[in-house]
Amino acid sequence: MEWYYNDSFACSSNHHGQVGKHVFNDGFYSGACIELFQFNWLAGCTEAYLDLLRNKKPKLDLEEMGYIGAHGVAALHKYKYSGVDHSYTAKYVLQPFWSRFVKIFPLWMPPNMITLTGFIFLLTSALLGYIYSPRLDSAPPRWVNFAHGLLLFLYQTFDAVDGKQARRTNSSSPLGELFDHGCDALACAFEGLAFGSTAMCGRTTFWFWVISAVPFYCATWESYFTNTLILPAVNGPTEGLMLIYFAHFFTAIVGSEWWAQPFGKSLPFLSWVPLIHEITTYKAVLFLMVAFAVIPTLTFNVCNVYKVVQARKGSMLLALAMLYPFAVLLGGVLAWGYLSPADIMGNYPHLVVVGTGLAFGYLVGRMILAHLCDEPKGLKTGMCMSLLYLPFAIANALTARLNDGVPLVDESLVLLGYCAFTATLYLHFATSVVHEITTALGIYCFRITRKEA
Repeated sequence: MEWYYNDSFACSSNHHGQVGKHVFNDGFYSGACIELFQFNWLAGCTEAYLDLLRNKKPKLDLEEMGYIGAHGVAALHKYKYSGVDHSYTAKYVLQPFWSRFVKIFPLWMPPNMITLTGFIFLLTSALLGYIYSPRLDSAPPRWVNFAHGLLLFLYQTFDAVDGKQARRTNSSSPLGELFDHGCDALACAFEGLAFGSTAMCGRTTFWFWVISAVPFYCATWESYFTNTLILPAVNGPTEGLMLIYFAHFFTAIVGSEWWAQPFGKSLPFLSWVPLIHEITTYKAVLFLMVAFAVIPTLTFNVCNVYKVVQARKGSMLLALAMLYPFAVLLGGVLAWGYLSPADIMGNYPHLVVVGTGLAFGYLVGRMILAHLCDEPKGLKTGMCMSLLYLPFAIANALTARLNDGVPLVDESLVLLGYCAFTATLYLHFATSVVHEITTALGIYCFRITRKEA
């Protein structure tokens, strides 16, 4: 039964309405016909009212959806997740643990609630870092370092078992993938802030977010073209997170000052390396991560996309165009930080990372949605919405060059506006898409049961 609404009540367009239509169109105005029409019309409206009382959801017009079209809805119904994890650590160590851990959750608990709980752990971790180190350049209490490690371990565990819970409860859906990976995209920012607190990274914290966001974005980009999320033998979600929470636990023992001293002093057996005494430990770790983790991962992603594009006789330039919004986002924020008279990277690292992390989450979410809805490959102009604020921020920083170092608008206010803009953009996208997918598939976001037809 399909539903339509007028200003005062809901009526059905089933066969009862068709009876009335034929009665009047054919010109039969006998009392019996009119009485039959009135009876059927009242029956239809009564049924509609009872359905509303039973909390049945009327179907929405797909043309009114903002992010998903009719083709996207059809693709959502056909979509099947495909992923491969080649990590030996996950296979032989973590998977057995996760398979047991998931059993602590009752069967009525929805997988998305597990995902959200894990994400809240990282929010708590970032908040602790802000409370005890507002600029991320002072040492927090050692128990905070331990809490960072524990909360990250719990996040990894919950993030891993939400899919297992979906299979246990037979509630797997495209929404689950979008919800999971959407939280993971935001997690890059909040865990970056937590690590910045542990290692006293200060203004360099932004770069630790970059080295987590770049591989994440490129892995999402790769899966968009290959239709499979491929995790290599050593990958970020497994070994990368393990390395970070062990670093938190280690710091709880030696103190955050260990990261701020010269690398040669932190690791004396490497003191023979040239220039080793001129660089702090956290910066040395940053360079090592770029050289041995980020660059190899990016090479892996680009090669896989190139193979798929060549096999389909497509355009690699068109594929690379999807990296454009992320590249402009990074370039814009770095330009703003360089021109900033208030040194936003050093004085407001939390706002810079959170604001940029939300814009990043929007870009990733749009790409994942395009993958789920089987949209044509290529640049999505809607992704550029996340870049609209940066020209104004950069222009405001440039005005300081013409006004004795004083910008037209105080940069702390501009930065707050940046966070408000990206938060509004992301929340509108997230809530709209969740509503549209649940409507299209007849499911709930935080309930196992399906919506009644």
